[in-house]
Amino acid sequence: MSGAPQPFGLLAEVTHQCPLHCVYCSNPLALLERQDELTTEDWTRVIGQAAELGVVQVHFSGGEPLVRGDLETLVAECRRLGLYTNLITSGLGLTERRAESLVAAGLNSAQLSIQGDAAESTDLVAASKRFDKKEAAARIIRDAGLPLNMNVVLHRLNLDRLDAIIDVCVEWGAERLELANAQYYGWALRNRELLMPSKPQLDEAVGVYERRKAELARQMEMLWILPDYYEPYPKPCMGGWAQSALTVSPDGVVYPCPVAAEITTMEFASVRDHDLAWIWTKSEAFEAFRGTDWMPDPCRSCVRKEIDFGGCRCQAFALTGDAARTDPVCQHSPDHGLVLDALVRANQEDAGDGQLVYRRPTVSAREP
Repeated sequence: MSGAPQPFGLLAEVTHQCPLHCVYCSNPLALLERQDELTTEDWTRVIGQAAELGVVQVHFSGGEPLVRGDLETLVAECRRLGLYTNLITSGLGLTERRAESLVAAGLNSAQLSIQGDAAESTDLVAASKRFDKKEAAARIIRDAGLPLNMNVVLHRLNLDRLDAIIDVCVEWGAERLELANAQYYGWALRNRELLMPSKPQLDEAVGVYERRKAELARQMEMLWILPDYYEPYPKPCMGGWAQSALTVSPDGVVYPCPVAAEITTMEFASVRDHDLAWIWTKSEAFEAFRGTDWMPDPCRSCVRKEIDFGGCRCQAFALTGDAARTDPVCQHSPDHGLVLDALVRANQEDAGDGQLVYRRPTVSAREP
């Protein structure tokens, strides 16, 4: 690979504010406050630059993007530029009136997250009892004429309820369901001892997924995001570093993936100082791991280097402190023992014992 490819997706993280406190949240451990967020004018400029760069999809995320009162303005700007828009939401704070105004502004789809199949799982994982609000949000999304996509993060605490979780998504009218096994960055890494499933638990869940996927093939699309700790090779994260998408954080810092803020040894540019085209094509951080020339061995001499691109840079940093290391998930990585140790602990009899650490344990959940 040479030169900068063209991105097609922009993840617009418009805020870190959120009524949930999920124990696997991928947002940075240090969350940004409202006063640090980009203004409406800033986001409008960013969206325009993204369109010029070749982006065709904008995914509004957070935190909870519904806390932004200007979300309709941003959606409308996307529609003016011919961009597809998707709302990634907890559903808390979504009313009939808000859904109607977003659809009128041009919103194309919505993705609703749930933490399990009942209020108890929502309370356990997200420190919120508002499972009823999520069910209402699913109805509101459907009634507004939007396709309902749903997302569930899977882990030790809910994998055994996979059948029931899928039943809820079917009952609520989901057209697409993403079953995303937890990825261990940020808060999830802090809670890894309690979230990592055992191998028998995971194998049983895979069987449930395959059975239900076949059973529901004509009714609902289902996707299974692999738990890479149990894989021999790392996932081709984002199709390679800075290859197809970019993330703009609430304060305007731009990253090649949603969790790259974890890499504290790199300096990422901001849209307050540079336009997106310069950041994408010329900034040192985006160029750092493009292609394969940067790779150390064993990646450099591996036949898979154009398949998994050395794995995830964020995971390499999270586990080793060096973003240029081979992803420790890889069985050939000199740091693979870090992953094997985690798996040994996950399969011990006392695995899962301990106290969960919540995203913002000192702040009460609030709806937008």
